[in-house]
Amino acid sequence: MLAVFFIFPVYWMIATAFTPAGDLFSKTPAFFPLHPTLAHFKAATHVLDFSDFWINSLTATVGAVLLSLVIALMASVAVARMRFRGRKTFILMIMIAQMAPWAVLQIAVYMIVRNDNMLNEILPLLLFYMAMILPFTIWTLRNFVGAIPKELEESALIDGCNRVQAFWRIIFPLLAPGLMATSLFGFITAWGEYPLVVVLMNETQHETLALWLTSFQTQFGNDWGATMAAATLFALPVLVLFIIMQRRAVGGLTAGAVKG
Repeated sequence: MLAVFFIFPVYWMIATAFTPAGDLFSKTPAFFPLHPTLAHFKAATHVLDFSDFWINSLTATVGAVLLSLVIALMASVAVARMRFRGRKTFILMIMIAQMAPWAVLQIAVYMIVRNDNMLNEILPLLLFYMAMILPFTIWTLRNFVGAIPKELEESALIDGCNRVQAFWRIIFPLLAPGLMATSLFGFITAWGEYPLVVVLMNETQHETLALWLTSFQTQFGNDWGATMAAATLFALPVLVLFIIMQRRAVGGLTAGAVKG
């Protein structure tokens, strides 16, 4: 019942996007478009600077996810495998950073970017997206690294590998489920982020798809077909990424890695 409750709005959005304009306000709505059309998608994609919105969103989101994965991968291994002074304090700081309300920090973020003359640029947006998803990524990957038996790494060291080789050949392949889970979370968080874009981007050609979608209703009035088509295009990358990653993330973390 809960699945139907959450899935139905998504289905109705997609169905409305393919429904002809003349059938949208019918007194007897059809749950399946009788005469599917792509006219609404053409209206949505022919908006001025549409390709720029896609490039801006992909650059900021993918860049933030990749950068956070690189940093979190090194930090999680250090926290899970090494013992150093201030380790517990570092973990506590990660938890505090994860709970930080970014909405409260918008004014400070705007002042920092404005003072550096970097408004309407993708780099600040990318860096702040990275800072938003980095604490969760470190915290999650730390648990995945800690779940890998140390005996695997020690066996690789005995066989002649150094620390770096043992990491890339033994630990890194076993972190695939964790990397996919954290990258998926980071992508969803950054892709749908809206407040920072409003604050940092005040020129149309530098907007992202999230900001474009909110202004879509203003441009097209009550054209619900085009609006639903735009929402479908906005949600499509997340849906595709989820379908691809959830297939590969199934299975035990270290299943079959140790011979009994």
